[in-house]
Amino acid sequence: MKVLVGLSGGVDSAIAAFLLKEQGYHVTCAFMRNWDSLTNRDILGNPTLDEAICTQEQDYNDAKAVAEKLDLPLLRVDFISEYWDEVFETFLSEYKKGRTPNPDILCNRYIKFSHFLNFAKENGFTTVATGHYARTIQKENITYLAKARDLNKDQSYFLAEINKDVLPNILFPLGNLTKPEVRKIALDLDLTIAKKKDSTGICFIGERNFREFLSNYLPMKKGNIINIENNKIVGEHQGVLYYTIGQRKGLNIGGIGPFYVVGKNVETNELYVCDEEHIQWLYTDACIVSGVNDMCAYKTPKKVHAKFRYRQADQEVIINRIDSNTLKVQYPQGIKGVTPGQEAVFYDEDILIAGGVIENVYHQGIDRMEEINHKRNGK
Repeated sequence: MKVLVGLSGGVDSAIAAFLLKEQGYHVTCAFMRNWDSLTNRDILGNPTLDEAICTQEQDYNDAKAVAEKLDLPLLRVDFISEYWDEVFETFLSEYKKGRTPNPDILCNRYIKFSHFLNFAKENGFTTVATGHYARTIQKENITYLAKARDLNKDQSYFLAEINKDVLPNILFPLGNLTKPEVRKIALDLDLTIAKKKDSTGICFIGERNFREFLSNYLPMKKGNIINIENNKIVGEHQGVLYYTIGQRKGLNIGGIGPFYVVGKNVETNELYVCDEEHIQWLYTDACIVSGVNDMCAYKTPKKVHAKFRYRQADQEVIINRIDSNTLKVQYPQGIKGVTPGQEAVFYDEDILIAGGVIENVYHQGIDRMEEINHKRNGK
């Protein structure tokens, strides 16, 4: 079987390629270039030319060194325009609404498991593989997406928006390995990237100051930070778009604290916070999830586990279908920091059954933003 492996320049994709070769697959590697650092160097915090190309070109050089070490061919493919149109424009649009989107989820949906997969098929490959920590499993001739064995590294959350029909054409070689096991293989192979740190940056800009980067597209506009409990101004924010629900650090509020972001109003440019004593403002007991991507068949109402953000512990919830694209999610125990614009991902044991975008959050049947507005207006 001919497999095209997405080789990023990191240790995970390198070991994915090695394992597939060891298993007898005909492996070719491909480095995806999704962001034009040269063209966009003036919007990357005004770095020098060398700084602008450094990270991406170093990743390519690392991928090239791995391919040479493993004696595998390496292709280089550009999805710059596709990334801009289908990922970055959506990302900006959501931020303008005051929401907090996840570009890595969009990248997996539109680039890695759509355009990259199509590129592979057009060039004679039957399957693509990546270094994601996730698994595909077969039951009664149906392919399901499941959590990785290493739950600390599981990345199935980021795959919740891909089309379920592509699952039979995808391999996740690291699904049954732990990160320490992957590192050991890389060390045993004496790969130059064996000790390379995992990337923690946004998928298209890497390890950069995110607020500075975003301000080039969505200019900062200072405004008031308001304690929602007493309607008093307690500070000044740098731009309401750059804060997320539950955020505590970076508010620069003096005096008593800590304070937490509980809401924001894009139209009035106000950021709403609460202190530790009134932390209940961060808790909700229901939400609406739209644009639901069903990864398998299921009936509602159904008790499942949910993640409302990556690395969050699984939460018990009940899902009810409102229509083919929308779910009502209830969690009477209350959950902290469920945030509009972020992804809600649902699991039946280890199998990922659906994912979608959080639209609205509620507490005791009242829309949380409406409740904040009423409190703000003294009603």
